[in-house]
Amino acid sequence: RTILPRMVSHSELRKLFCSADAVCFDVDSTVIREEGIDELAKFCGVEDAVSEMTRRAMGGAVPFKAALTERLALIQPSREQVQRLIAEHPPHLTPGIRELVSRLQERNVQVFLISGGFRSIVEHVASKLNIPSTNVFANRLKFYFNGEYAGFDEMQPTAESGGKGKVIKLLKEKFHFKKIVMIGDGATDMEACPPADVFIGFGGNVIRQQVKDNAEWYITDFVELLGELEE
Repeated sequence: RTILPRMVSHSELRKLFCSADAVCFDVDSTVIREEGIDELAKFCGVEDAVSEMTRRAMGGAVPFKAALTERLALIQPSREQVQRLIAEHPPHLTPGIRELVSRLQERNVQVFLISGGFRSIVEHVASKLNIPSTNVFANRLKFYFNGEYAGFDEMQPTAESGGKGKVIKLLKEKFHFKKIVMIGDGATDMEACPPADVFIGFGGNVIRQQVKDNAEWYITDFVELLGELEE
């Protein structure tokens, strides 16, 4: 007789969220409204080919590292293009995220950004939310001395499938967090639980059916989580 995993009740999930000592957010389509890699592709003039690859990767059809390698090989972003993208088209924060992060920080909850996107863009987002860059885990682009694209750092845990779970495991080992919540819109975020103790699916910018169907707690507005903290 197989024993099915016990479904956690909604009130238990709420309690876990309110007593978490760390909350990790995905960035693209969660903390910000855009997908950073698609914005970079658009800026570099290869939008259509890349967004189709992103769609396949987000659906879990292609291993993450393979999809990332393929897309970056098409984009070939230079250092200057990345800097210009951030300066001319800064990412838009999702409504409610600023208030939610500052409320968590007031409660002495550690907030982390864990992204399969690029560190230069994610650090820009982190600074807007008063999240220290030491709490950012993302992929590093590499450039030659003349600024041309030279690949990405394949040693980062976020460069491959299952990477977000590896980061959370690392955080638990390093800081001895008892309860970590992961919030995100994609399959790679859902896969990070476990080791995360709770996964909250977010559909405020884009709804990924697989996540909506399988997340035990699914929200479309950060106001809902703010409300939980106020009660």
